[in-house]
Formats: sequence, structure tokens, C-alpha cells
Amino acid sequence: HGPDCHEHLSRTSSLLLLPSVQTTHTRQAPLHPQYQYIRRNTTRSPTLLPTSTNHIMSSVTTAATAAAASNNPSHHQGPDAAVMEAINRGNAVVFFDVALGGSDSSSAAAAGGGEGDAAGGGTLLGRIKLELFVKDCPKTCENFRQFCTGEYTRNSQPVGYLHSTFHRVIKDFMIQGGDFLNHDGSGKTSIYNNTSFADENFIHKHSKAGMLSMANSGPNTNGCQFFISCAKTDWLDGKHVVFGRVLDAGSMLTVRKCEAVPVSGGGNRPRMPLRIVQCGEL
Repeated sequence: HGPDCHEHLSRTSSLLLLPSVQTTHTRQAPLHPQYQYIRRNTTRSPTLLPTSTNHIMSSVTTAATAAAASNNPSHHQGPDAAVMEAINRGNAVVFFDVALGGSDSSSAAAAGGGEGDAAGGGTLLGRIKLELFVKDCPKTCENFRQFCTGEYTRNSQPVGYLHSTFHRVIKDFMIQGGDFLNHDGSGKTSIYNNTSFADENFIHKHSKAGMLSMANSGPNTNGCQFFISCAKTDWLDGKHVVFGRVLDAGSMLTVRKCEAVPVSGGGNRPRMPLRIVQCGEL
């Protein structure tokens, strides 16, 4: 369930398939107490962001990066220019804070950590900011965005990428994540009646490192899994929907750190978990 690594190695055409698992979700009003409405100066609807980490616009750093920010004057010059430029283009910007090692459990992740540490233990690798091509791929982007913010709920609980992992890493190819159901590449769901949804279009290409694309198990089988390219992967054009990109150099550095993590087995699973310890929309 993901991009074809066989062509990365041999340039032959085949799909790596894993069984899909559907779940039953219910679209409800986002009333979970961990979330609050944050309204920004755009025409978009209010966005739900976790109150526990004070993600109040892109100009505010999280506790995990506060120490680094205090030594970097650029963090005190107002909103992130790259984020604002993306929003002014009519796109959305979401983020993942990624840690190496530690516990995958949400209860441990709530414990917090010191400088350089991630919530739940492990080492914070950095933040990946992603620009979503909302104008070109609105349906695909909205599915991904709601899984980042926790707006989509099941039994009044946020459902999405928080505390999930990057379960598959192939150097010079891609890092894959998004399976918050089974954590192994077999889980699939979406905000659209909990089922797969069709390929929206193939406007954008896998033209360079840092492209955000949907993982799938064949045509029109998009769900919650995604990958970020680590190189030009043009053999995937027309097979996987590219719907965003890594926003800036700092974010790409975090992707490279993830790419460099040692893996084991035929599934290219990281030997230490690559965890998304916080996520949301900027």
C-alpha cells in the first residue's frame, strides 16, 4: 500500500500491495476538550488546533523549539514569511513535529520533555511544514488537512496523524506514513464515508525531492496514507496524486533526517520509531 519501490530499483512496473482495512468513523462536531477554535485573518473556516501546545499561528514557536528559537533572531520577526506566502497563494500549510524513538502511546506523549527531547521520550528531529495545493486538489488536501488538525472525529475523539509513525523509509526514494490505524501500511480510511476516494488529478508531478503524494494500492484507492519524495520519482507520475510540497529548507532537513534512519526487513521499517508527536495547521 504505497509507492512502487520496485521501479526505484529495477524500473519495472508493479505495485506493492497490502490488505486494506476499513473503519467506521462518524463525522461529528469537533467538541473534544483538547481542541479549540483558532480563527485567522483569511476567508477559510476556523481551524481546530490542540490547546496543549499553544499552536496559535505560525509566529508562535512550540515548547519543543523554544530554546532554539531564543537563539535565532529570525523567530522574533513576526509570522513565518514562507507560511504567509503559501496562504496568500490560496493554499494551506500544515506541519508535523517528528521525533526519533520513544513511546508511540498518546498517554506517554502527553508527558512532555526537555530541550531536544520529544514528548513521550526520544529525540526531536524537527518540524516538517507542508504546503497543500488546495486550489488544484481540494478534495485530497481537505482529507489530509483534517487528519492533521483533529477536526475529523470518531466517537467524539479526534482521528488522525497525531502519534502515528513513518512506517516505511527508503533512502533516495521516499518516506511513507499516515497509517494511524495499523501502523504498518495496511490501514486505510478517509474523511469521505470512511472509504477510499478517487484520484483527483495528476496536475502536479514527482519532479523533485519534497513532493507530498498519496500512497495507494492501485487506481482510485486513496485513503489516509501518504509519502514525501526524497528524490525525483517521475515513474510515479500518473499513478499517485501529488497534492503538496515541503515548504522550506528547514523542513526538508527534517525529511533528510528521517530518510537517514536505519531500517530493517523487507518492509523498510525504521529500527527506531519515527513518531509524529504534534501536528496541526499554521
